[in-house]
Amino acid sequence: MSDIYDVIIIGGGPAGLTAGIYCARARFKTLMLEKMIPGGQVMTAFMIENYPGFPEGIQGPDLMERFIAQAKRFGLETDSGTAEKITVEGEIKIIHLEDRVLKCRAVIIASGAAPIKLNVPGEGLYVGRGVSYCATCDGAFFRNQEVAVIGGGNSALSEAFFLTRFASKVHIIHRRDKLRADAIVQEEAHANPKISFILDTVVDAIDGDETGMTKLKLRNVKSGATSELPAQGVFIYVGMHPNTEFLKGFVELTPDGYIVADEEGKTSVSGIFAAGDVRNKQLRQIATAVGDGAAVSFTVEKYLK
Repeated sequence: MSDIYDVIIIGGGPAGLTAGIYCARARFKTLMLEKMIPGGQVMTAFMIENYPGFPEGIQGPDLMERFIAQAKRFGLETDSGTAEKITVEGEIKIIHLEDRVLKCRAVIIASGAAPIKLNVPGEGLYVGRGVSYCATCDGAFFRNQEVAVIGGGNSALSEAFFLTRFASKVHIIHRRDKLRADAIVQEEAHANPKISFILDTVVDAIDGDETGMTKLKLRNVKSGATSELPAQGVFIYVGMHPNTEFLKGFVELTPDGYIVADEEGKTSVSGIFAAGDVRNKQLRQIATAVGDGAAVSFTVEKYLK
């Protein structure tokens, strides 16, 4: 049984690392599997100002390094690899990687969700220097500046409202002639003097200089006319994509691909648990991911005992 872990955590973001801290501290033989470097998407955040305990803010990589150090202090093992599928043999769960398998008694899935990207020139270059996928995380960096929000749903408009607390102007850019947000949300947006709308329009490129992004290159989808919009920031809300491809047909997923799990992290399969952004929930923040990681660890402890 020495080659069988008590717990394997798939995903090394805030939820996975928190679960790792709790499980390892409870003296369970615990492995965290991360396909890239531990820390998840937080590693791309330039500055985090809304995580408690850091009144001056903290850079994303610095915060995650603290998480990682704390987890390793309690004996969390880490490995690199991508889970391709999970199978169950009796009480043992088997995680299939490309070149090997890992076995354990319980699995915590904390593989996260990634924002859908525009995939236009300049997007990757200016991430953290104008391009963002989280107004709650980065909005305060754009005080008295002009920004754009890409998207037409409730999430996009909600983030636009939040950005009006800081930005001098918020341009909502949507590729259709009508927004998808609820009518009352649209009414509130139209009534806000800081919000303007650019419809029937897509972003063809994000441009800037050594200091960061400075403008968006736009195209009207009906007329084909091109234009440029000066802006210091752009917040992209065209959807999220949960990292659950390897779970299809194994655990219950929502139509959007998120894992159906309760507040304790229990999924439709015994011994398989979920935490963080990959779980069906309303708010996805570092603080909520940490809460998920702690809660699911307590559930796992009860399951294993």
